Amino acid sequence: MELPELVARLDEELRTDDFAELDASANGLQVGPDEGSVDHVAFAVDGVRETIDRALEADADLLVTHHGLSWGGFDRVTGRTYDRLEPLLANDLALYVSHLPLDGHQTLGNAAGVADVLDLEAREPFGELGPEYIGQRGRASDPYTPETLRETLAADLETGGQPVQLLEFGPDEIEDVAIVTGSGTDWLDEAVEVGADALVTGEGKQQVYHEAKEAGVHVVLAGHYATETFGVRALRSLVEEWGLETTYLECPIGL
Repeated sequence: MELPELVARLDEELRTDDFAELDASANGLQVGPDEGSVDHVAFAVDGVRETIDRALEADADLLVTHHGLSWGGFDRVTGRTYDRLEPLLANDLALYVSHLPLDGHQTLGNAAGVADVLDLEAREPFGELGPEYIGQRGRASDPYTPETLRETLAADLETGGQPVQLLEFGPDEIEDVAIVTGSGTDWLDEAVEVGADALVTGEGKQQVYHEAKEAGVHVVLAGHYATETFGVRALRSLVEEWGLETTYLECPIGL
């Protein structure tokens, strides 16, 4: 497939342009030529030297990641930035990135993947960011206890051997679950407003402990990386349906 066609398909599916004013990440094709063909696509959560090197070892033409290299542009291409860009350019490996568009996609996104693990029903967008949403909310088909919620996530997420943390301040039975993956504790107030029993995210900020305690809601911290593997894996399946060879690069970091 020609690279411009693949990029256009991904941009359309992910509504990349709709997040242009909302996201510090330069979503879409971050590194690559105007023309070129793609036979093999590698997928990873992070666009870092390890995943770039492994994509090259797999003989990929394109690396698709959730976290890319450009967050508001580059002042200088030196140091770590140079070390990551140089192998891409030297080996004609293109880089496509989808950050917030992939967090909030209601079927392929990271929050949707966590909701699948929890078997949530009656789902709806959650996590307002301007006119868009970057998460999902739903109801458990069978209520969870705080511990069974934690255990379910721990069993299915790539946590790198680290425990799933639980701030246990909500009800004994959990039915309504709100999800914003990665670093999502800023949406605790929205979770409280919509009546969620628990907010599931990746990592927390110090103040969320007392905010959750005072609000009477559970917060589950399941790992930034662990909650954000779902989107790139769903994109991999989609690209395979388009007839391309794919590779998924696991790189769990335990954070």
